[in-house]
Amino acid sequence: MAEPTLDDLRRDAVARTLFTPTTLPAAIRRLGFVQADPIRAPARAQDLTLRHRVKDYRAGDLESRYSRLAIEEDCLVNYGFLPREHLALMHPREARRAWDADTQRKAAEVLAYVQAHGPVHPRQVELHFAHGRVTNYWGGASNASTQLLDGLHYRGLLRVVRRDSGTRVYAAVAHAPADDSPAGRAQRAAALIALVVRKYAPLPAASLSYLVRLLGYGAPHLAAQTQAALRIARDEELASCRIDGTTWYWPADEKPASKRHAPDDALRLLAPFDPVVWDRRRFELLWGWTYKFEAYTPAPQRRFGYYALPMLWHEQVIGWANVSAPGGPLQPSFGYAATPPRGAAFRAALDDELQRMTQFLVPR
Repeated sequence: MAEPTLDDLRRDAVARTLFTPTTLPAAIRRLGFVQADPIRAPARAQDLTLRHRVKDYRAGDLESRYSRLAIEEDCLVNYGFLPREHLALMHPREARRAWDADTQRKAAEVLAYVQAHGPVHPRQVELHFAHGRVTNYWGGASNASTQLLDGLHYRGLLRVVRRDSGTRVYAAVAHAPADDSPAGRAQRAAALIALVVRKYAPLPAASLSYLVRLLGYGAPHLAAQTQAALRIARDEELASCRIDGTTWYWPADEKPASKRHAPDDALRLLAPFDPVVWDRRRFELLWGWTYKFEAYTPAPQRRFGYYALPMLWHEQVIGWANVSAPGGPLQPSFGYAATPPRGAAFRAALDDELQRMTQFLVPR
């Protein structure tokens, strides 16, 4: 069979993840991981991602149904939602930096409190312990109790049982012991690489290496094993081709050049972290222009806008939209990488997508 072309890879990148909408649990299982983001513009990234893949999905469905599903909030290459069975690949997680004695003591006290009281809100823990304020990762100030809860969650001693108005509520959890033999660690590392490749393929070689480095967030204690597993995957397990000086990888059981990957006629506004567009390096190779997420860029320096949603039509990402809905009809604004499309087909596809977005934002 002839090697795939760049056009084949582009079609594959779209078709393999924009599957026929299914149930919420099935969609998360098929995606393997859904990145989370707290910004709501006009909805959170996890909702914007799932609306294309879950039948009759509404903003907030994931949060409202979370406690009844076999999924977890946890870390992989970044923070998000994943099927519960994936946790065994990463837990017990060993943090890169050990707590000092004072922090270890406070964390043990907080854990004992949660074990005794059941699910707790961070405010409840802060009222009990009054740990005060500390500098957070971004240089701002946050409650020390919240940081302790987050640290216990990261280490696998707590889990998120639900959210109250967006705030995580925690309960104690115990993960089954992992096979810590060399073979067991190697097997888990290989499974993690297979998970991220299955989600983000087809991948340029540099992006594959980057993703494996990001696994240091979800599995820092398996860093050596994931690097070894990466070498084996590239040399022996993944399919690959070379196009214009770039080596691309994808799962060996997939065929990017398959005619089944023909694009449909729908226009979709994607989340900035949707798997179609998440890899900015791949984005530029496939679509020939640079897309940037500018929510944290000073307003005068923005080209795309505060929360630009990439606009996918057929197999091309042709531009972006910023969408707000301040208590009424959608207020979209659009930008295009080149000349905006003309014609009735494009206008009808855009109108259909804005109608779907309007329905998606209606509370149940």
